[in-house]
Amino acid sequence: MKIKSAEFVVSNSDVDKCPKSRLPEYAFIGRSNVGKSSLINMLTNRKSLAKTSGKPGKTQLINHFLINKNWHLVDLPGYGYARVSKSSKKVFQKFITQYFGLREQLVTAFVLVDIRHKPQPIDLEFMQWLGEHGIPFSIIFTKADKLKPKAINNHIDDYKTILLETWEDMPNHFITSSSKNIGKDELLNYIDSLNSNMVMDSQ
Repeated sequence: MKIKSAEFVVSNSDVDKCPKSRLPEYAFIGRSNVGKSSLINMLTNRKSLAKTSGKPGKTQLINHFLINKNWHLVDLPGYGYARVSKSSKKVFQKFITQYFGLREQLVTAFVLVDIRHKPQPIDLEFMQWLGEHGIPFSIIFTKADKLKPKAINNHIDDYKTILLETWEDMPNHFITSSSKNIGKDELLNYIDSLNSNMVMDSQ
């Protein structure tokens, strides 16, 4: 898939105010310093479609972007390290939970994980929550340019070991680097295949 157009649609904290269209949605979420905005900009060939910041926790709303006029990329607030008040975090958590619970247009979520680190409890807990609520997701390992291939494989194996304690299979996953354009084609082709499958199922 090639991204021919990417347009900002709306930001809000009220799921009821999300776009009313039935276009498929793909939600991107991860810890606040995982490189989500950079990944979105890399995927869409835009330098500043999603706002990047040196301060983690910049994204504090549900952000919808219309891609190629036929699907929505959804940028969700990060969880974990964000320099905001506890009350603000509770608000984030509430509308994130509502988004996943109410948004029928959601096809799958992408949980971003920094490949440089060993499996973090907060990421594993969020994946477990998605699984318990029947929400399909894939893992996107970010910042792959920061490690050598052997270290990347070792860290992914660590995730496999932990996740297979409670999951039958390792969730679908991608290895990416925003600065090196690693994983871009694989990720976009995966989204394209899901969109194509939905079109075929509707016929």
